[in-house]
Amino acid sequence: MKKNILVVDDSALMRRVICDIINAEGTFQAVDVCRDGLEAYEKLKKQKYDGVVLDVNMPRMDGLQLLEKLQQEKIRATVIMVSTVTTKDAEVTILAMERGAVDFVTKPTNVIEAKGEDFKKRLIAVLSAVLHTERYRREAASASAPRVGSAPRAVTRKPSIGGRSGKRIVALACSTGGPKALQSVIPYLPANLDAPVVLVQHMPAGFTKSMADRLNEVSPIHVKEAADGEVLRKGTVYIAPGGRHMEVKKCPDGSHKIRLNDMPAIGGLRPCANITYDSLRDCGYDEVVCVVLTGMGADGTNGILSLAKSKPLYVIAQDAASCVVYGMPKAIAETGLVDEVVPLTEIANLITKSVGVK
Repeated sequence: MKKNILVVDDSALMRRVICDIINAEGTFQAVDVCRDGLEAYEKLKKQKYDGVVLDVNMPRMDGLQLLEKLQQEKIRATVIMVSTVTTKDAEVTILAMERGAVDFVTKPTNVIEAKGEDFKKRLIAVLSAVLHTERYRREAASASAPRVGSAPRAVTRKPSIGGRSGKRIVALACSTGGPKALQSVIPYLPANLDAPVVLVQHMPAGFTKSMADRLNEVSPIHVKEAADGEVLRKGTVYIAPGGRHMEVKKCPDGSHKIRLNDMPAIGGLRPCANITYDSLRDCGYDEVVCVVLTGMGADGTNGILSLAKSKPLYVIAQDAASCVVYGMPKAIAETGLVDEVVPLTEIANLITKSVGVK
């Protein structure tokens, strides 16, 4: 059965383009369109849709105002934002995640882009991933998620150093549903966390700084978009800039620096978590705490497998029931390397316990 989609955009052209993309795919059908948030609100009060594709800037009631209204009245909707890459819209998009949107796609800047393959692929990929959430959750209910020792380890690992001795770093990866999930993790990390945190969220350029700034506003721990060459410090979260790969490099004095590069995308991803994890093989940290949150695909798995050959790891994966998309956590859990499979709300506490406070 096809998934029913509501399209909300004040541009007649964009409504037509988005509907054509959705209807041509075969899995979805655009059953209703609205010109602004107020029209959408009236429809959502009376009818349920499998998904809503929502513009940011609209007259009468914009996308953010609609999400606030839905939250206030406890009207459930699976919302994907369509946002332009401007500083203002990037900030609004991050706020939209706080108000219930599950993900976003960047809006084309002209007719040629709107009708191009890139926008079509991005929109269908996000819709497909997000709207399969219920299937992933049904799988999780019928079969328990992998636990420690439930599968043979794919590589030989060095024993964990245990306790709180030694230097640690936290390396976190997420994709679809990640911006929303991070709001349940980063603000709950203490300011005096005894480790730096490097974070890869699949996002286009222009959005990661807004996400970092917003998380910094609501978190005791310091959060920033990573800059090339800066020295890693405990109690700071470094978010890979959209459109650039992030590596961690050991310096002769024993400190560690961020290195950003513009190498080609890996599997369509830049930043790519595998690049970040792989760079930690030669780091001076005694143990790496790897955290994998919601996201489509399997980014991070190969990097963690490679890292496990040279470093003690403590691996935490988000469970299926709390994921928007149980892809990346599922992939790493199936390797047998995962030490903990837990709900999203328990991850910050596990990170803090694993590295301690200074």
